Amino acid sequence: QVQLVESGGGLVQAGGSLRLACAASGMIFSFYHIGWYRQAPGKQRELVATITRSGSTNYSDSVKGRFTISRDNAKNTAYLQMNSLKPEDTAVYYCGCNAGGDRTYWGQGTQVTVSS
Repeated sequence: QVQLVESGGGLVQAGGSLRLACAASGMIFSFYHIGWYRQAPGKQRELVATITRSGSTNYSDSVKGRFTISRDNAKNTAYLQMNSLKPEDTAVYYCGCNAGGDRTYWGQGTQVTVSS
């Protein structure tokens, strides 16, 4: 059974940093593309960053230069390093894993709150 567990969220002041982790189990992690998404209250879930199974990365314009996505296949874990955080980064952050087909697995999310 595939399971994704996000961790590392919390409350931080503007300008601060957080590192999110997404621990996967029940899957061959290296086969999957990984995405970090976020959803703020009253807004749709948006894609923040992706990393393919080969390690290519992509970022939304809103986080480019501030966030870094990475993966450690040996630990079945993906990360999102978030620097220079802004109040508008406040959201629940989710990781999603997709092997290239129609099915995407999701974690339960971790809350990130950035105070001004």
